[in-house]
Amino acid sequence: MVDAKAGNMETDERRRAPRAKVNLPARWEGVVSQQAASVTNLSINGCFLLSGGSVEPRELIRLEITLPNNDHIYPWAEVVEAAGEIGFAVRFTMMDDVEQERLNRFINETLETPGSSNPAP
Repeated sequence: MVDAKAGNMETDERRRAPRAKVNLPARWEGVVSQQAASVTNLSINGCFLLSGGSVEPRELIRLEITLPNNDHIYPWAEVVEAAGEIGFAVRFTMMDDVEQERLNRFINETLETPGSSNPAP
């Protein structure tokens, strides 16, 4: 298992990893809700989910993200920002090594495709 949580990360720290604009189906389960979602912004450190449901900052959630070719990753993540009815941003806190490698490979391949990256500030 890889522990992706490295203490308290400030906003600029979270955003140092390149982000890929994507549209991936996902599901998440939190303390009081379980919902379908779409991942629209993805990095090795976290993602933004378009989704209904209610989450609180610092809430720990379990994600299921479907990558192309029906590969799945199942990271644990911490909510870092809720955007009202639109969705929320999470920071990955833990996923196994095989899933981390799948995620890294997918992001690298996506970033190599013109027009798919969102450079980190």
